[in-house]
Amino acid sequence: MSTGLAKGANIPLTASRVRAVLAWSGAADADASALLLTAAGRVRSDADFVFYNQPTGADGAVAHRGKQQVAGGVEDALAVDLGALPPDIERVVIAASVDGLTFGQVPGLHLRLYDDSSGAELARFDIADASSERAFVFGEVYRRQGAWKFRAVGQGYAAGLGGLAGDFGISVDDAPAAPPPAVSSPGTGTGALLSLKKQRLIDMEKRVASTSPQLLDLTKRAAVSLEKRGLGEHSARVALCLDISGSMRGLYRSGKIQKLAERILALGLRFDDDGEVDVFLFGKDAHEAGTMNVGNHATYTGELLNRFGLEGATYYGLVMAQVRRHYFGSDELRSAPMGQPLPVYIMFVTDGRPNDKRRTQDQLIASSYEPMFWQFMAIGKSSMALTADGRAPAKRRGRSSAGGEFEFLEQLDNLDGRYVDNANFFAVEDPATIPDDALYELLMGEYPDWLTLARQRGLLPPS
Repeated sequence: MSTGLAKGANIPLTASRVRAVLAWSGAADADASALLLTAAGRVRSDADFVFYNQPTGADGAVAHRGKQQVAGGVEDALAVDLGALPPDIERVVIAASVDGLTFGQVPGLHLRLYDDSSGAELARFDIADASSERAFVFGEVYRRQGAWKFRAVGQGYAAGLGGLAGDFGISVDDAPAAPPPAVSSPGTGTGALLSLKKQRLIDMEKRVASTSPQLLDLTKRAAVSLEKRGLGEHSARVALCLDISGSMRGLYRSGKIQKLAERILALGLRFDDDGEVDVFLFGKDAHEAGTMNVGNHATYTGELLNRFGLEGATYYGLVMAQVRRHYFGSDELRSAPMGQPLPVYIMFVTDGRPNDKRRTQDQLIASSYEPMFWQFMAIGKSSMALTADGRAPAKRRGRSSAGGEFEFLEQLDNLDGRYVDNANFFAVEDPATIPDDALYELLMGEYPDWLTLARQRGLLPPS
């Protein structure tokens, strides 16, 4: 069954070969194209631009199938063999340009995605808001944790093919006649990503406004904290690790964990291009619980408890190992840096000390060699607990001041032997008493400094 996609929406791809068909009615002459992009958002060379004059790329993994007249209009098709794409290609952008007109003058404009083997239609994206654009990004096939997805983009370029191609590092014959694209200096790989990121944030806010105004308000509050730190268009994966030990029962029943999870989702909507938060649970065992998103957030934690229940122990190290396997394929101890294009921000929520302290320390040290930041939040009485206005005590080294249940978390925050300082800790007696603005300030307390170190030490690409 085909899925109708709104701008910014995505679907997983199970087909190994897909075909993107751009279609329109009338006499307009549009030309479909594909750009093969690395994690930096740039082509490797002009050979990664596939169009009618260069009909294949990556040794045939992407192919321009050409135009044909059909009942009611014209179609132009591109095929992508996902299994044949080189490992350094993270995205295939499906675009088009139009000659002598703008896309606002092209009637019936839409993109359909097919399983190229079976012919089944997978998705359809109708373009209803095109205006003065002479080039357009319709969608993108992209790699996510070893699996492929398709996203409807809907981003236009009034500058035409030169503006579009220039954003991704391609030079075209008519580029000098086009207004220069607003991109960073050549080689930084950020210009196209930033423009698309901004469009995705706008699209996200429109989607959330129509379904959950309260969640939209949270995303705007999160944005204020991010903008102050220069992270307004920052991209990262976001994970939420939730304690499901028996002592958490009251926090779940009162709805306080649900409200906290929604506040983390708002951060995920700003950071994550898919608008999802990956959720992990820990108690006696570790569980990968799926994703929290705009569509399922309203009753999410209640449904988690129905599926998993509460457990009789607290093992941090088990779930930390599972998170590392999920994002980086291994939970083994590491002593050499592992670079990746995107960081992972993990919100770790607990109300007690772990039963596996040594394993927890080992996992934190090993993950310091990966682009992964742990924000630990403890719930309960503690000398480290924040005041109701969210003011946090200064971070200390040496003798612990937290005491009781959370002394170990403060020790983790100051743990020696790490490649970079990849963790922060704060405690609250009641998460519901911390204002939204104060919470987002706390969540960003040390993350920007970690980003700087991670880039300097090869865990992330240079900014």
